[in-house]
This record gives sequence, C-alpha cells and structure tokens, in this order.
Amino acid sequence: MKKKKMDYKSAGVDIDAGNDAVDLIKDKVKSTHSKEVLTGIGSFGSLYNLKDIFAKYKEPVMVQSIDGVGTKTIIARKMNKFNTIGIDLLSACANDILVMGAKPLTFLDYIANDKLNPKIVAEIVEGMTNACKDTGVSLVGGETAEMPDTYLPGEHDLVGIITGIVDKGKIITGEKIAPGDILIGLPSNGLHTNGYSLARKIFFESEKYNVNTYIDSLKSTVGEALLKPHINYTNHVSTILEKSIEVKGVAHITGGGLTENIPRILPDSCSVKIKKNTWPNLELFNVLQNLGNVDEGEMYRAFNMGIGMVFIVNKNSITDIKEALQGISPTYEIGEVIKGGKSVFYD
Repeated sequence: MKKKKMDYKSAGVDIDAGNDAVDLIKDKVKSTHSKEVLTGIGSFGSLYNLKDIFAKYKEPVMVQSIDGVGTKTIIARKMNKFNTIGIDLLSACANDILVMGAKPLTFLDYIANDKLNPKIVAEIVEGMTNACKDTGVSLVGGETAEMPDTYLPGEHDLVGIITGIVDKGKIITGEKIAPGDILIGLPSNGLHTNGYSLARKIFFESEKYNVNTYIDSLKSTVGEALLKPHINYTNHVSTILEKSIEVKGVAHITGGGLTENIPRILPDSCSVKIKKNTWPNLELFNVLQNLGNVDEGEMYRAFNMGIGMVFIVNKNSITDIKEALQGISPTYEIGEVIKGGKSVFYD
C-alpha cells in the first residue's frame, strides 16, 4: 500500500500562514523604526547604529529586560480582542528598565501558539507597534512560533525583550535610600499584567462568571475590567529625570505586589511602612477580595492594589515630583522608609 505523502502543514505547522502574518505586520513594524535601525523584518538579526546615541552619554550602559503578559492572554482569547495585549507586553518590559533610569531603545517580541492565525498575530502586533511609537521604541525583530501539541487550542504566549541605555553615573540603584525618605505612588488602572491566574479562578471557576458578566460596582463587564492595558510609565519617569529631580529608587509594582517589589530596591538596613488609605482603592480589587474571600496580606502580594510604580525620594523632592507630573498622573504619598531589613509593613 502506497504511503500517504506528508508535509509540514499536515504536522501542524503552516509556513504559508507565517508568511501571511509577516505581510500583515511588516508595514506596522517598519513604522516604529528610528533612523538607527539598519535592517528590516525578515533579517536573521537586527542591526542598530549606536554612534549618535553613544555621543550623548559619558559612559553608556546597556540595560535589558525580558517579560511576558502571563495568563492575560486567556482574557484576550475569551474576549476575541487581541489588539491590546501587545501594549501590555511593551509596557511590562519598558517599566522594568525605567526603574533604573534607562531610556528604552529597541524591542523584540516572541509570539507562540498551537496554530498560527495571521489576523490574530496582526492584531497583537498592532497594539505593540502603537505602544512602541508612543514610547519612542523601535520594534526591530521577533519570532512567531507555531507549536502544535504544546499550547492549548487558541491560546498564545507572549514574551518581549527590551534594550535601553543609561549613563553609568545616573543609574538609579536604590543604594542611597535612607530612613525618612518618602514613597510616592503612581496609580495603576487595574491588574496590569499580574494576578490573572487568581482573578480567573475567582471569576470563572468559583463564581461561574464569564467575560460578558456585567458587574454594577465596576460599571463594566468582567472582561473589560480585566483587559485594561498595562500603563506605560515612560513619560512619567523621563519627565522627572529630564528635570534633574533626585530620585533615590523606583519600583515597578508587578508580580508580588508592593510587598515583594519594593524590597528589591531597598538597602539591607531599610524597610518601608505603607499607609494603606492614602490612595484611591480600585473597586476591582474590592470585588476580587470579597468574591474570593482573599486575605488582605495575600491581596497585597498577588495584586498591585492600585499602585503601578513607586518613587522613593527625599522629603525635599516631593513638591518637585508632584509639580513635574501635574497633568500626566496623580501622585500619592503612600508611605516612608524606616530602619529595618528589607521588609514592607502596612499601617
């Protein structure tokens, strides 16, 4: 009996679909490129001319970070709305290097799935490229991986790699943080990209809600509340640094919440005391805590609780910070640095 011919497509990988995806995104990707980008989409590697950029720095240091959007992709799939999770990816990565005082320059993305849908890839990249242009970042390359038998049907995995630059003498390290310094919090608009596994368990498994369930106190559906894009704080940080305001430390409040992220920038001899009622409480967190019967301590470890980024500054810099960010973002004095061993206490 003659054997049936096999090809890559019959094994679950459609090369033509990959080419179609490239055709749909190539113009969007190119629209993010600065004059420093020397290669286009499809190259084996990306080339980026650093000569003019290096000339602006006394001792340029490269800063890199890698991050993803976690299971927020499941919400996008349930909503059949993929044009915002690319924003989430860029924001999550950019915020992680901003805390060191870096200027983001280039971005690489990785999009994996069980079966490649060019239109979905194009939606994801659309959000990503819009965020890149808003941030002044060049999307210089990426990888789209179709991996049958690896991912659940319809699901996606997103990873981003960002590269930035900072002058060695201007790196924000946190080493000068001292007791008496003040924590200035910038608001989040929801979960950003963390805590989604717990949120999904509460809403979809425990309560049997779906993304279209309307919650009066949220004034939105569950899906709309969970899919709000992660705030990108590039404009916030760059505005402060351009005005030469002294900032001793910056923390991006991601997975682990305030409890786990603030200690990452503290000297060994310092802790912080946070005053819980000093910023607006987002109703989404009240809903999650009540429906899930989640302990308060766990809430502050799983979620950002309404604060997306924290600056630690000397008391003399508080007014300057608030004036610099007026019209950009509200600011809240949420606590102070105390003596201790890299712990977070709540009052």
